[in-house]
Amino acid sequence: MPFADILGHERIVEVLRRSLRTGKTAHSYLFEGISGCGRKKTTLALIQGMFCQSADDDACGVCPSCRKVAGGSHADIHIVEPLPDKRDISIDQLREMQRTLSLRPYEAPRKACIIEPAERMSVNAANSLLKTLEEPPGDALIILLTENAGLLLPTIRSRCQLIRFAPLSPEHILTLLEQSGMDADTASLIAPMSGGSMQKAIELDNESLAARRENVISRLSQMNINKIASVFDAAEALSGNREETLELLDLLISFYRDALHLAAGSGEIVNRSARSAIETIATRRPISRTMELLEAICQTRRDVQRNANPKLALDHLFMNIAAET
Repeated sequence: MPFADILGHERIVEVLRRSLRTGKTAHSYLFEGISGCGRKKTTLALIQGMFCQSADDDACGVCPSCRKVAGGSHADIHIVEPLPDKRDISIDQLREMQRTLSLRPYEAPRKACIIEPAERMSVNAANSLLKTLEEPPGDALIILLTENAGLLLPTIRSRCQLIRFAPLSPEHILTLLEQSGMDADTASLIAPMSGGSMQKAIELDNESLAARRENVISRLSQMNINKIASVFDAAEALSGNREETLELLDLLISFYRDALHLAAGSGEIVNRSARSAIETIATRRPISRTMELLEAICQTRRDVQRNANPKLALDHLFMNIAAET
């Protein structure tokens, strides 16, 4: 995975490539970002570029070292993660890592260690790592991956170069999904609901998602504020656990964004196969009202994220959507 293949993190890539060109890479990095945003790929790209036998500031991708890194078989890369039957990374694992890093590299210019997820280190393991960061063995490179750097000891954060990864944009997710072989219509449906994570995008059940979209469209069309039971029935049918409700709200956000695009005269929408339903949303109300509803949906999503009751939140939102004005 050369840097050239990484999308959405151009500034971070340039910083890391410059460090390779100048030979000023840090001994330890802390990569923070949601799972699936590209932290791991960037980590491997940095190591691959450092180990590459041919390139200057990026991996060639074809030399024996690059192929071993890409294939996960390079002897000088060590991954520390919770054991299959354990929740946390133990101090014994950190001690083994320290022993391994103290040895000379087999074939690379230096050894590299990836700790993921770093926030899952036990207290003893974290304290042991702190000693390693204070006195790095040899010329070892240590990269910690985390979704929340705030969960780590301040002393660990202060000894690592912190790099924050933003979620990927829907456009970048769409490109990556299409590059993986997914058809354009399916990718355009999934990308806005991925939350900036390729991992979540891949995990979404395509057929189930398409059926859920049709169900949502059907329920929205049946809601009538003068028949309040239709509103509560829709909320009852479409609500689920917190994660399912957030996915529903992401879908509604994509509908109303598309509706705004159509209302503003743009023909480019994400939910192309649901264009007829989107046009109905766009023409039913003034554009100012559609914008109000989009903000209401976004606010409901924030409320559910903050632990609001999903069913009650949808009741309130759907009464707002069902109102004529």
